[in-house]
This record gives sequence, C-alpha cells and structure tokens, in this order.
Amino acid sequence: MKSNKEIYLTSEGFLKLEEELDNLKKVKRPEIINAIKEARALGDLSENAEYSSARDNQAKLEARIKEIEYTLEHATIIENNSDGTIGVGSVVTIKYDSDDEQEQYTIVGTNEADAFSNKISNESPIAKAVIGKKQGDKVLVESPNGSFNIEIVKVA
Repeated sequence: MKSNKEIYLTSEGFLKLEEELDNLKKVKRPEIINAIKEARALGDLSENAEYSSARDNQAKLEARIKEIEYTLEHATIIENNSDGTIGVGSVVTIKYDSDDEQEQYTIVGTNEADAFSNKISNESPIAKAVIGKKQGDKVLVESPNGSFNIEIVKVA
C-alpha cells in the first residue's frame, strides 16, 4: 500500500484520524449500505445510476478506511524535544534574512501538513534545513525556487 517511509503523527493528528475512522465505520458505512439497498430496490442494476454511484462511494470509503488503519498502525507518535533541538513536533519561529518578517511553523509529518495552518511537512525545504538545529542558529534553505538564509528566532 504505502512505502516503508516513516509516518509521523502528533498525538493530536493521531486522535483526529481515530475519530475520522470511527465516523467512517459507524456513520458513513451504514449510510452507504442503505443507499445501496435503496438503489437495488429501484430495479435493473445495469442502468441504475444511483446504484453505480453508491458502489463507487462504497469503494472510496473502504479505501479511505484502509488508508487510515494503515497509517494508525504504522505511525510514530512524535513528542516535542525538551532540549531545544528542533524536530518533528517543534514549533519554530524563523526570520528571513531578506527582511524582518517572522513566521511561525509547526513541523509535522506529511500526513498532517497544512499550509493554511502553518503546519509544514518534515520533508519540506524549511523543515529539512532546521531539524536538528537550535534557537539562534542561521541556516541556508535549499528550495526548488533557489536558496535563502533564515535565522531561528524561537523554538517551542
């Protein structure tokens, strides 16, 4: 299903996936089963769009359930380092050398990455550059758009 790449989740992300899995199994799965039953009752299945749609939805649901189960089974729960070293789970405030603008990011596993919430993947250029570093360090970030320097202002 997936590669042997490590799956990192925060405890919050793990709980969210558990909740989603529970909802899919206890709420969505019965809804789809009922939709299939209702569509079957409409008659000829070969030309029944409702039946085809319900079966497609069922396949997508079962695939998502398997994906979540795999993720939860193989996930490594990350805890924030208390020694000030940046790792997955750290909240990092950085300052770009080009200006005084500061940004705060939470470094998470790829499954939890969300740019709108400033949660960046541990595989992103910024995260790769700062992991293992400490507050006050200046690092060079290698990105597809070129290189740039940042300073680590704060680590939480």
